[in-house]
Amino acid sequence: FIVVLNSISESLDAAKVAQKILDALVQPHVILHHELHIGGSIGIAVFPDDGTSSETLLKNSDVAMYHAKENGRNNYQFFTNDLNKSAHERHTLGLDLRHALERNELVLFYQPVMDMPDNRLHSVEALLRWQHPQQQLIGPDKFIGLAEETGLIIPIGEWVIKTVCLQIKAWKSQGYSVPRVAINLSGRQFRDNSLIKNISHILEETGTEARYITLEITESMLIDDIEKVVNTLKCLSEMGIHISIDDFGTGYSSLSYLKRFPIHTLKIDRSFVRDIVTDKNDHTIVAAIIAMAHSLEIEVIAEGIETAEQLQLLMAQRCNHYQGYYFSRPVPVSQIENMLQESVTTVNKMHAVG
Repeated sequence: FIVVLNSISESLDAAKVAQKILDALVQPHVILHHELHIGGSIGIAVFPDDGTSSETLLKNSDVAMYHAKENGRNNYQFFTNDLNKSAHERHTLGLDLRHALERNELVLFYQPVMDMPDNRLHSVEALLRWQHPQQQLIGPDKFIGLAEETGLIIPIGEWVIKTVCLQIKAWKSQGYSVPRVAINLSGRQFRDNSLIKNISHILEETGTEARYITLEITESMLIDDIEKVVNTLKCLSEMGIHISIDDFGTGYSSLSYLKRFPIHTLKIDRSFVRDIVTDKNDHTIVAAIIAMAHSLEIEVIAEGIETAEQLQLLMAQRCNHYQGYYFSRPVPVSQIENMLQESVTTVNKMHAVG
């Protein structure tokens, strides 16, 4: 049998389809009261790396299929060793991820969002990391996709929200002026029918006020099932949660959602900020986004700021808040607490002078 995939975005997507086929084949078949089992060996060749003609691709996929049979059958193999290695590493990482929660291997870092010109902490963004026992600290780009595919993103996402709420509660008990904390929602989380109920339960269980939470979603999440999106965002907003659109300007949705949805903040994507000093078009786009957002009474955060020149241009356009390596990389909670402590000390000094 031959399966042709003509709409995959990357080569490793073929591995996902192959695994789904194997999972389907392994299901038992009952014939005349007898339970029968079948399996499969799948070889994968990718255009154009493994061939530019149908004949070459068929030949190389056949070689890969026999390689799969030699490796114990009921598995898939790519024609190239590099892709085989990548697929194997991905599979192994997926197995490890299933145990990451129960082993307490997940950890949150926080990146400050600043107000200028007084360089004051406005809020923080919670960013997930995985303290893998063999691979040290792993960034979300390496495992969030896996979590989405396997459904683990739902319990992981709940853990993130609960951990943030407990952290906010701890900051309040220590007497800090608590910053709002932004949490990124994945597409699968946002579409989950239990999202509202789960967040409500976590807020109630931890005794955390919703006004301290911002949920960040991307533009692409807004284009499917508009009515459901509207209802979900309205429910979250009515709870007191702030809604932020992340990576603004890179999605495919209509600008009409800005007036239809309860949106409090836009985050200008780092791809526009990166070249704002040297690229006139990026400078114009950023200025237009800020002006449009302000006219709609929506705040703007610029992310990815790395230089003083970028910051000065953004300040000249009256951007509301600023985030990036220029101020701080994502840091452990202890470093955020140092910043909060400095704020308390500064306020106390002002009172003493007064």
